[in-house]
Amino acid sequence: MKISTKGRYGLRILMDLAIHQSDKPRLIRDIAKSQQISEKYISRLVIALRKAGMVRSVRGVNGGFHIAMKPEDITLLDVIEVMEGPLSIVDCVSTPKRCKLSGNCAPREVWCKLNDDIRGLMRGITLADILATYDRQNAKDGDMDYCI
Repeated sequence: MKISTKGRYGLRILMDLAIHQSDKPRLIRDIAKSQQISEKYISRLVIALRKAGMVRSVRGVNGGFHIAMKPEDITLLDVIEVMEGPLSIVDCVSTPKRCKLSGNCAPREVWCKLNDDIRGLMRGITLADILATYDRQNAKDGDMDYCI
């Protein structure tokens, strides 16, 4: 299992919006500059975040984006699944009918448990938790690192 740039950048966009919350919407160009992601790519990614209700858009001359949910209500699992689809470490976990052996397959049971454990861990990490890590790191050395 590998989390793609869609998932990682989706999280970074939400972090950026949460860090820069104000009455004024955040422009895509400002997010792009601070996150070092192309404006074009952010424009595509923010659509999924908006459809999921995590981001709110404001149209017009003074338009842009706001985070639409409380950071403590957004889990890492939510973000990854919005950006990449259901988390499944192997195909037979999410679609057992694809494999003739799935009904009597010991490894599938292991994959399902592992998948459930990973989902549980990701469900237990909120955007607020990640922002707290950011605050700790920022207070310590003044730099921000988005690696998770």
